[in-house]
Amino acid sequence: MKSARNLFLAVGIVALSGCTMFDTYSEVDALNEAKPIGSPFTQSLSGEYKDFANSELKDMFDYPDALHFARKGLAAASGDAVMPEPVNDWNLSETHIKELGAARGRLVIAYDLGAREVAPATAALAQAKFDCWIEAQEENWNGETIIGCKSEYLTAVSELEGLVQQAPEVAPEPEPMAREEAMYLVFFNWDSHKLSAGAKSVLDAVSEEVAKNPPSQINITGHADTSGNAAYNKRLAFKRANKVRDALVNSGVDADLLAVNGHGENDLLVSTMDNVREPANRRVSITFQ
Repeated sequence: MKSARNLFLAVGIVALSGCTMFDTYSEVDALNEAKPIGSPFTQSLSGEYKDFANSELKDMFDYPDALHFARKGLAAASGDAVMPEPVNDWNLSETHIKELGAARGRLVIAYDLGAREVAPATAALAQAKFDCWIEAQEENWNGETIIGCKSEYLTAVSELEGLVQQAPEVAPEPEPMAREEAMYLVFFNWDSHKLSAGAKSVLDAVSEEVAKNPPSQINITGHADTSGNAAYNKRLAFKRANKVRDALVNSGVDADLLAVNGHGENDLLVSTMDNVREPANRRVSITFQ
């Protein structure tokens, strides 16, 4: 995808040597002048894409992608709730397809639960940083950009997940709850079992659900990424699971309902090589029976 667009650009620059940059890349200029309408989310999204498109054009000299994201920004400015980039539209390795596919799925689920209405600016930031991540990952030459966009996306989507768990009125509450499908995820910083503010929000939602509709058992399973040795990661996974267990007990959940396990670096959410620090794999999953 990238190579074809760059080839087209190289030919186009020669052919259009008599044209100005303004004439050739008017979509970016149009986005800079646009007055966004629509929902708070689409207006915020338009601003995020404006920043991204200008950076691609003026800092990275990546004209095809500048145009692509300017067009998404113009659509958002007109009130359209454009979606995150489809993973299959980009030239990625199988590992990155799985990783980015899982990441996009998290954002779409948060959208379905009302994240765009609950936190429009954060939802717009999450989408723009996801698109930045996938664009940089395809190019795969600027590791700092990949890490930066990925990190900002993960922070934003974790915040959204915590918020939509706290605001179930945004989406219709399922009746009755499908126990075999219900899952809550709590994420951790590298080499840590400390609960973040977002994690505590997720656990509050778990406690509220259990109080309303008590299950027969709550399974708490700790996980780790592949950095460090397997034995250490097994212990760390159990520490994370027990930290979640203790927090649920402190919030009033019956300890007899809780079953704790640790998978260490087995059962990765995102497949990686050994010794890779992957935020999505540092997690505890909570399921009901």
